[in-house]
Amino acid sequence: MTEQATAGASGKASGHTLTGRVVSDKMNKTVTVLVERRVRHPLYGKIITRSAKYHAHDEANECKEGDLVEIEATRKLSKTKAWRVSRLIERAGAA
Repeated sequence: MTEQATAGASGKASGHTLTGRVVSDKMNKTVTVLVERRVRHPLYGKIITRSAKYHAHDEANECKEGDLVEIEATRKLSKTKAWRVSRLIERAGAA
């Protein structure tokens, strides 16, 4: 039990992480992240792109539209928000 308590308190990224592009930063302390993945069609074999949008918590409002970010799963923070931005990989202007 103490190992779990110290692991949670250390701030390490544990659990599920995804990488995606910020498509909206209009909300306060929340960004919308578009995560794309490439999968093979089960019957035809063609590679297709699947995408999903996630609302992620951005405490410092540092992420802007177009930034590449890594998000990690966390406890439910609101009705639609269960992810948080763990790190900013690339700024929008650097691309």
